[in-house]
Amino acid sequence: MMLARQVVGSGLLALGLAAGGVAAAKQAPLTIVVPYAAGGPLDKSARILAEGAQAQLGPVQVDNRPGAGGSQGAAAVAKAPASERLLVMGAVATHAVNPWLSKDFPYDPIRDFKPIALVARTPNVLVMSTAQADALGIRSTTDLVKYLKAHPDQLVFGSGGTGSIGHIAGEMFKSLTNTRMAHQPFPGAGPALKALQGGSVALVFDNLASSLPLIREGKLKALGVTSLGPDSALPGVPSINSEVPGFNVSTWFGLFAPASLPEVEARRYADAFSAAMRSAGGRKQFQAMGLEPEELTLEGFGTFVRSEYNKYEFLIKAAKIRTQ
Repeated sequence: MMLARQVVGSGLLALGLAAGGVAAAKQAPLTIVVPYAAGGPLDKSARILAEGAQAQLGPVQVDNRPGAGGSQGAAAVAKAPASERLLVMGAVATHAVNPWLSKDFPYDPIRDFKPIALVARTPNVLVMSTAQADALGIRSTTDLVKYLKAHPDQLVFGSGGTGSIGHIAGEMFKSLTNTRMAHQPFPGAGPALKALQGGSVALVFDNLASSLPLIREGKLKALGVTSLGPDSALPGVPSINSEVPGFNVSTWFGLFAPASLPEVEARRYADAFSAAMRSAGGRKQFQAMGLEPEELTLEGFGTFVRSEYNKYEFLIKAAKIRTQ
């Protein structure tokens, strides 16, 4: 009788394990949606984190969904059911800037998301191709302002998309310097930099992480960084604020989940991705891009996002910035 019970119990256990295995097999892999084209700092960072967190979270994949200045990919995650297991590598554009540029915005960046972890903060940098900067005699932000005043509407600035932080930086620059130049959006930082090197745009307010290798190679000329002071990654390059008082625009990005994600899962994700950022391999890869991984997660990250959301409401309204 005892043997029969053991056999039956073992059979039930085996069936339970088999059923659990089938359920696990059917569960979608965790996906980080990058709402910009491949090749930019958000994409590279997402891939570093996906690789580093797999030991704790299982398979993690990256899905690039560019469009609408990042809002298209972010909207897809905001509306996704929990079964799809989606996160988004959101940024200052998707969660603090874009919502103030459209009356019919597709999501609420505060209510529709659960902040998981801030990944990095970095200034943008105003860059021109070295060849064009030399040809026009532009060696500083002050030189650029003088040129724009003497040649209004002759230069075009590119950005990673309408409503991106690079676009906002360009519009604020025009407003503060009382200059004129057209804006050409691209589906991400990578395409914008290719256009800059190809000569179809004259300047870009780009994420420091994506421009840094080209600056170091001498292909791009850095005129100034967009933070209040200089950045250690670019010794000798002043802040734009030192030549255009009041100019201060920086980039940040981090992981968000749909608001419906249970707290226990949010904590598990935050712990896994934070560990990936702090690991020796992860930190080395971030530092190669000129980035220092951040430590804000969950509630702390949420407080930061709300602060940025309110900040850009003020800046955008004060500068009277409008998207095309």
